[in-house]
Amino acid sequence: MTTPNAFPLQAPPAFHLLAKPTGAICNLDCDYCFFLSKEMLYPGSRFRMADEMLETYIRQLIEGHQAPEVIVAWQGGEPTLMGLDFFRRSIAYQQKYLRPGMTVQNTIQTNGTLINDAWAAFFRENNFLVGLSIDGPAAMHDAYRRDKGGQPTFDRVIRGLDTLKKHGVEFNALVTIHHANADHPLEVYRFLRDDLGIQFIQLIPIVERVVGMGADEADADQPGEVVSHKSWRERPLYTQFGNAVTDRSVTADQYGRFLITIFEEWVRRDVAKVYVNMFDVALASWAGEPPGLCVFAPTCGTALALEHNGDMYSCDHFVEPAYYLGNITDTPMIELVASPQQRQFGQDKLDTLPRYCRECVVRFACHGGCPKDRFIPTPDGEPGLNYLCAGYMAFFKHVDRPMRTMAELLRRDRAPAEIMQFYAAEDAKLRAAFAKAGRNDPCPCGSGQKFKQCHGR
Repeated sequence: MTTPNAFPLQAPPAFHLLAKPTGAICNLDCDYCFFLSKEMLYPGSRFRMADEMLETYIRQLIEGHQAPEVIVAWQGGEPTLMGLDFFRRSIAYQQKYLRPGMTVQNTIQTNGTLINDAWAAFFRENNFLVGLSIDGPAAMHDAYRRDKGGQPTFDRVIRGLDTLKKHGVEFNALVTIHHANADHPLEVYRFLRDDLGIQFIQLIPIVERVVGMGADEADADQPGEVVSHKSWRERPLYTQFGNAVTDRSVTADQYGRFLITIFEEWVRRDVAKVYVNMFDVALASWAGEPPGLCVFAPTCGTALALEHNGDMYSCDHFVEPAYYLGNITDTPMIELVASPQQRQFGQDKLDTLPRYCRECVVRFACHGGCPKDRFIPTPDGEPGLNYLCAGYMAFFKHVDRPMRTMAELLRRDRAPAEIMQFYAAEDAKLRAAFAKAGRNDPCPCGSGQKFKQCHGR
């Protein structure tokens, strides 16, 4: 048995593990949730993590860390279906096995529909960071996020959010970007910021892979094409396979415009007030710091998934037979993390990067994105380009100048929020130039078009 003093030579000092105590079981039936099909992996299971497994998980997670902080991360399915007592036992096991000098951070991702005063009080007492899934205003949220009876969930989510606020629980919003909200970036952002008072926002693009028209890949539609007549639900077990996407998926261009539009609002008024994961990641890249998201790291492999029965998989997006690592009751967790199979999984992200990506000017910020989305060909026909590449490239190129400015402010020990003053001054000059511009003059914004063509005035 591996002990804290006998780590495998290849073991990382820390790793992130998403534990799924209910497996794929959820009280909602979101149209785009690829994980619901993972129920097929465990026929006949009760889908409830046993107490013995809970203790084994907590003990091995703590034993497997050489770093002083351990993150206990719960996801699903819907983890709150386990009930409060399960999580109280988790806290007790953490206190039992934490070594001197170690701290623990508990996180949970939830749809929020079951949160009441008891849950919120527990989260506050134990300093949980709660990720709440919400996709924007009611119509956009309820487009795909419905319960098992097909009923909308928005009102229940807002009730859960209000309860978290009442108890002072730290939380962030996880917002998936899809067909129903992708063309409304400012409406989504302002709703979260102004109506809900949310300060921490995760933006997650929905990319549902399917096979195209043909029976196999050789006969499939054009790579990356949106196919409205196919659904991953026609496949009993969803796996990362196929070179087309469903009509619920965001397109690369939509995602790029979504990020850019929100950024233009954020950089003018919300720097250091609202935190958006994609903007934080970009600033880290321009400042020469490691990215906060594994999808933008050069390699991966230190963000794994644990099923309710102790099975470990290479990644939350690859909970499928080909990426099964083993069970923690048979092999200590840290040995699975450091296994040759898992290290190869992480290295493959770099080794399979197409030349088009290796030579890209924004590679330092993107690194090819998540392997699950790398299924279209490059312009010169090489496989392995990210489906979202055009969006990522547009966004990272667009933010180059402001990111350079904020990175330089950081290097001078000044606040990146000072950039808002620069934008205010530039905007004032631009407004003055607009006021003087004739309809047939070149537009002051530098687009190269006539003023009347650029701004329709």
